[in-house]
Amino acid sequence: MPRPRPQPTSSALRPAAGGKPARSQSGGNRGGGGGAAGGLWLWGIHPVLAALANPDRRIRRLMATAETMRAHGTEIETLVRARSLPQPEVVERNAIDTSVPQGAVHQGLATLTEPLPPMDIADLLAAAKGRESCVVMVLDQVTDPHNVGAVLRSAAAFGAIGLVVPDRGAPDETGVLAKSASGALERIPLVRTINLVRALEELKEGGFWIAGLAGDAPLTLAAAKLSGRIALVMGSEGDGLRRLTREHCDHLVKLPQSDLVESLNVSNAAAVALYELVRR
Repeated sequence: MPRPRPQPTSSALRPAAGGKPARSQSGGNRGGGGGAAGGLWLWGIHPVLAALANPDRRIRRLMATAETMRAHGTEIETLVRARSLPQPEVVERNAIDTSVPQGAVHQGLATLTEPLPPMDIADLLAAAKGRESCVVMVLDQVTDPHNVGAVLRSAAAFGAIGLVVPDRGAPDETGVLAKSASGALERIPLVRTINLVRALEELKEGGFWIAGLAGDAPLTLAAAKLSGRIALVMGSEGDGLRRLTREHCDHLVKLPQSDLVESLNVSNAAAVALYELVRR
């Protein structure tokens, strides 16, 4: 069983001016998927209500059908008043249909927003400060926004403190990702990093053990008995972890699995792995 790493002495947790953690060099933009000029449409009951409740999310416009207002109007109005947000526009369903992607299941509710402010590894290290154990999820070349959103949802369900993805090879912040995350995009920091290997090194300096999930690993996650601060790294369903990513892991672990399937979908595997870590 790995013992907890010592507290870092690097600048990753050194307060900057004003007492806030210094920004990491690996941090990227949490935004994207529409950009500040055109705005970002979010849709669906859970993603929109979570966005309205998130003080970091700037809201430009809010549209709802009369049916949705009858079902959720009290909660919407409460959130709008709390933050002095734009009043909801009661519209026909086709007005929302034309604002969001074709086929989007918007449930009669959509909001035009700004992308969330960028976050970086230093933000995660600040969140971990003083905690003996916590989990950060790391995705290596997982490109499907549905999968990334589902991993965010599992991260929120099992208490992970953040999700790290490479700036290249990962989807932008979009309505599709937010809908798959079912509100978790507003609650779990999504950190985009230019250099994933450097981000792993910063997590190590911050007291994290790096555990990579790989089908050919010698031990199952349960048998490894990991403890303390853990960064759990997962690759794409087809290619798995890249070579450099594997080389920067302290441990390689796997999930117990029958030979009836070759591999699990990455979001399913993330949920199982998070449960195994949390139950300890």
